[in-house]
Amino acid sequence: MAKITILAEEGCASSTVSGLVDAFSVADMWWALLGKKGRLFECRIATVDGKPVTANGGIVVAPNCSIHEAEGSDLIVVPGFLPPFDLTTPRMKAIFAWLKERREKGEPIAALCTGTFLLAESGLLDGLAATTNWQFAGEFRRRYPGVNLEVDRLITESPGLFCAGATSAFLNLCLKIIEIYGGAELASLCARALLIDPERVSQAPYMLHDFWKNHADASILRAQKLMEESLAERISIDGIASEVHISPRHFKRRFKSATGESPLAYLQHLRIEKAKKHLEDTRDSINEIAFGVGYEDVNSFRKIFRKITGMSPKDYRGKFSCFSAPPVGAGERPVQAYQSA
Repeated sequence: MAKITILAEEGCASSTVSGLVDAFSVADMWWALLGKKGRLFECRIATVDGKPVTANGGIVVAPNCSIHEAEGSDLIVVPGFLPPFDLTTPRMKAIFAWLKERREKGEPIAALCTGTFLLAESGLLDGLAATTNWQFAGEFRRRYPGVNLEVDRLITESPGLFCAGATSAFLNLCLKIIEIYGGAELASLCARALLIDPERVSQAPYMLHDFWKNHADASILRAQKLMEESLAERISIDGIASEVHISPRHFKRRFKSATGESPLAYLQHLRIEKAKKHLEDTRDSINEIAFGVGYEDVNSFRKIFRKITGMSPKDYRGKFSCFSAPPVGAGERPVQAYQSA
């Protein structure tokens, strides 16, 4: 039986604590229905001092033990947190020391959503691949440049360390753990029971790009504005550099230093982000959208769109367009519309 220790701390996301318990309970239920004996998982909730904590939204989480009593775990799970992230408190320092101690003893650790910040702050992710909630990727990169952040990935795995992306990604991580201990058939049954898409491996389709402007380089800010204002036109990176009176070579270095991306990559993300909005909010053809955001070659647009979002423009529209579902008739209640469909 695998012992799963779930950390709970003040202000954590309660769903990433209770959701784990529920998911592994469902796995145990299906394990029994398959005619297997015993339980696969034993979940215990641990806090710094063994006392209840108040999670986000005022939900009180009662633990089974303190972190110092939670020895011999087959997996330790760190929950997600909503910002602001105060990682300087004595309780957080106690958590970092505990995580490092348990990792040194060979116990695997998984971090959910922004819980990845705790693993990075403890130094356990230095030089390794990680993912996190895509909304906080910019801050993560600024804080932990030594971590190889692959924010488009839903789950990353390094020796003994797992990271899951935004919010519901913890369910996909649960499937992975269930498969490790119970096999592919059990994982498939749990995916159906919990309505989890086991084929979902990327956060990219859901991400809004972080066009970082929280920097003090006035020339680069002006360059960013020029790009935004000229998306539908043919834009030359060297031409933008000339407009802000910086040599092309120096401009590229300064731009990456300020924004974290090359000027070309930044421009591509700007265009694709605008294209996404058009796909969501209009019925314009894909050709019209491509031309409208500055791509003369529609095939190039499709390739870059897929590279950045992980799906084709057509599939993206089908998934996120506000026109995908038929509108509810005037004065018609949504439930009635559903029942009459």
